[in-house]
Amino acid sequence: MRHIMIPADKARLCADAIRFLSVDAVEKANSGHPGLPMGAADCAFALWGNLLSFNPDDPCWPNRDRFVLSAGHGSMLLYSLLHLFGYDLPLEELKNFRQWGSKTPGHPEFGHTVGVEVTTGPLGQGFANGVGMALASKMAAERFNTADFSPVDHTVYALIGDGDLQEGISYEAAALAGHLKLGNLVYVYDSNSITIEGKTSLAWSENVAERFKAAGWQVQEIDGHNYDQIIAALTAAKADKERPSIIIASTHIAFGSPKCQDSSGAHGSPLGADEIAATRVNLGWAHAPFEIPQEVRDVCQQRVDELKQGYAAWQRGFGVWHAANPDKAKIWDEMWHKHLPVNLSEELLAVVAGKDGATRALSGAVLQKAASMIPALVGGSADLSPSNNSDIKGSTSVQAGSFSGRNLHFGIREHAMGAIINGMSLYGCFIPYGATFLVFSDYCRPSVRLSALMGLQAIYIFTHDSFFVGEDGPTHQPIEHVASLRLIPGLQVIRPADGIETALAWQAALQYNGPTVLILTRQKLPIITRLATFEPADALKGGYIVSSPDSTPDVVILASGSEVHVAVQATTVLASQGIHARVVSVPSLETFLAQSAEYRSRILPAGIPRVAFEAGRGESWGRLIGCDGLFIGIEHFGASAPDKVLAEQFGFTAPQVAETIKSYLHK
Repeated sequence: MRHIMIPADKARLCADAIRFLSVDAVEKANSGHPGLPMGAADCAFALWGNLLSFNPDDPCWPNRDRFVLSAGHGSMLLYSLLHLFGYDLPLEELKNFRQWGSKTPGHPEFGHTVGVEVTTGPLGQGFANGVGMALASKMAAERFNTADFSPVDHTVYALIGDGDLQEGISYEAAALAGHLKLGNLVYVYDSNSITIEGKTSLAWSENVAERFKAAGWQVQEIDGHNYDQIIAALTAAKADKERPSIIIASTHIAFGSPKCQDSSGAHGSPLGADEIAATRVNLGWAHAPFEIPQEVRDVCQQRVDELKQGYAAWQRGFGVWHAANPDKAKIWDEMWHKHLPVNLSEELLAVVAGKDGATRALSGAVLQKAASMIPALVGGSADLSPSNNSDIKGSTSVQAGSFSGRNLHFGIREHAMGAIINGMSLYGCFIPYGATFLVFSDYCRPSVRLSALMGLQAIYIFTHDSFFVGEDGPTHQPIEHVASLRLIPGLQVIRPADGIETALAWQAALQYNGPTVLILTRQKLPIITRLATFEPADALKGGYIVSSPDSTPDVVILASGSEVHVAVQATTVLASQGIHARVVSVPSLETFLAQSAEYRSRILPAGIPRVAFEAGRGESWGRLIGCDGLFIGIEHFGASAPDKVLAEQFGFTAPQVAETIKSYLHK
């Protein structure tokens, strides 16, 4: 049915309801950000009440419009909308804003509150996440839409603020969105010219409109409190299918507050009882705290009822489409449900059987097989695909007007890359990956952290993993990065030692309900000779015995990645001196630590001295080697020289490692 726009007077009443729900919740919590919800309420309600397509009874409906509150500090704006439009967020939860156990935390959290599409708060992240969602939507539409029915025809919206646009990640993501002509992307910029310290003019004087025009966006400038202008701008933005759109909406922070409107104090502090009372009078709001007029509820319910009719029509059309297009329907089901082949492990291991080489190259070979079996797998690199081995061979590049391919080109934009693959993962349908050098993981670390916080299946391919990068020198030689990444809760960090471990690392990444970092070498590595009793499942436990003497070992050497084969060589030197060593490969320290105490004690017998060996800093190994254990690594920056020279200079050759271990045991 055709939607009739909600009249301006009713829209204003509903916007005021949002304002006072937000004000009252912040006041009750004595904590929060009332200014943004008060200023952005008119734009937000105009969107939700007239254009946004959703069904509160099916919040994960694939064809829903996505709404991202990138300015996540204004979380009460979103919570108010979710409550008014029928999501399972009772009024009691709004009253418990920012309290222990509530569904209304200080910033929106994906997976915690129904209807929240993404965890936001770190500014600029939501902006880039939205680009990832819009990109995924374009790619899904290319795969599934037919002349008779389009199961994917929605729009990605976001509310962004001054802080989002000042963060550099927004520049990166906006440039890529414009380049790709993501016409399914509409951003409303709540331009209130206020930040925590005062007016934005303290540190900002650029022309935002010209910036986005230069990036290829449709740009409109409106009064963010003028309902007719808001509706007209949203309608025009949605109609432009060739360009992403930004609506620069001039607003007043803390709109309606006699003393706090347009003040920086309204950004992050409650208004106070007296000012709230004055605001009620000023806006003509004669309702008690958390009281919602029935007329507001009726308007919102009518819109929901209307949307459910559209939802039902889509479901009917989808059922017909699914039956009429069995090939597409099969891929749809596989991709949206992240189906993995039952023989995945065997197929991936077969790719690397009998092959040595750099784990980045071995990873590239495994990727080809994984991609051939899993249509959801897509990704690319921050301009380093020849070095990262991250292209899917035989597939085309995703470009404007051509979204059927699987190879993404992020440009030299590591931070946006991380946030965009997060957005793609949040969207559903795809298992995305992004690649760069390990040393540049610093540029996308905030996005990696948010991957873990949200529990997203995003895969990060980080190559050139140590000082063995060689002649490029210390700027390109990661030292602290592996240890640093291991500190992020929920992030699966895997540093494989050869082809077998690389294949299993990909298997682990594809099976893990969360983000994975694959740490891969530039230099070639030999095939590790393992015990005859080795089973691939052992490596998936994060740590396992590679070699061991027949008798009780005198020392256990734990190593990862490129250091495993050196550790094995060192045992030969030690054996010639009467010292019998066990080598334990630990491709994923966190996974190993998560195993049962019985398994870990079998691998690491009590009372046996332990040595950890890795080309990086050693703090993360403490839980395995204890205070009395030895760590052989590097606690300083690298140098520019051939990798074999660096190994000698830094004490990483097998004889040097053996001598260090011997000295430790005999001290």
